[in-house]
Amino acid sequence: GLEFVSWRELEKGLGAQAWFCDPQAPWQKPTVENTNRRVRRWLPRDTILLAIEQKELLGLAQRMNATPRKCLGYRTPAEVFREELAKTSGVQ
Repeated sequence: GLEFVSWRELEKGLGAQAWFCDPQAPWQKPTVENTNRRVRRWLPRDTILLAIEQKELLGLAQRMNATPRKCLGYRTPAEVFREELAKTSGVQ
């Protein structure tokens, strides 16, 4: 698809590095597809992403990061992220 045809501009705008699945690593793709399916609960395929307000996108990100995941031992991504930050910063 053309979803990420402007990925370089996306990186500049977000200040974050884009990541794509490796061509010979099919085990990476299910995570991306699962995340896309989760997002589609709130944003149908015909949604024009540029028309969505930043506040709405932040709310979606918060919902996604507050949803427990089986692959994380039923912890939320936010919990796991905070734990990893604490490890790298030396704060417990």
